[in-house]
Amino acid sequence: MLGLQGVRLAALYSGGKDSTYAVYVAQQRGWEVSRLVSILPRDPASMLYHVPNLHLVPLLAEAMGIPLVQERAEAGEGAELDALRRALTGLDIDGVLVGAIASDYQHSRVNAVCDDLGLRVFAPLWRLDQARLLQDYLDAGIEAVFTSISAAGLGPEWLGRRLDRAAADELLDLHRRVGLSVCGEGGEFETLVTFGPMFSQRLEIVDAESQWASQAGVLDIREAHLFPG
Repeated sequence: MLGLQGVRLAALYSGGKDSTYAVYVAQQRGWEVSRLVSILPRDPASMLYHVPNLHLVPLLAEAMGIPLVQERAEAGEGAELDALRRALTGLDIDGVLVGAIASDYQHSRVNAVCDDLGLRVFAPLWRLDQARLLQDYLDAGIEAVFTSISAAGLGPEWLGRRLDRAAADELLDLHRRVGLSVCGEGGEFETLVTFGPMFSQRLEIVDAESQWASQAGVLDIREAHLFPG
């Protein structure tokens, strides 16, 4: 069996809170995250991958000092999995790190691709209590903003809002009242991390526009830069 100390991993990375915290946990465990892998799906409603503001992932990779591999994916599950296979093929790694928490759909398909390539999947957040995870993100010093909203109870004022303890308390209240996933595992929301404990620089959003229709919206970030953390 592969020893866990010094294991070399490629992290499937979207710039969101879950994949960022997974990288942090991996590093805390002594695992080497030698690559970030970002898939750029053509389908804005991709079921496999985070979509909003992926153009900012290179800045986050720079802030973490981890080389980034990006691969474009055509629409459709098969094409999206092929893109992941291409991105991982040839990398000098022992396994793939994912920030999956509860999505069996994504987890099973990533596992199938990695199994074909002879790679192990490391999912340090899998099936953990989401309320506890949300607290752990904040305790670790992860800073993020909400970039996509699609759930009753979350209005347009959440776009661009910071994920802080007040926001966490409101998400927990919505979970108790209507069953909302506090980590957005049902697609209720997505986030973009602007700073974390392993960042040498902070991402600052300079220009962004909220786009809202019915009960869903996206924060379109048009300009952002890195500044000293």
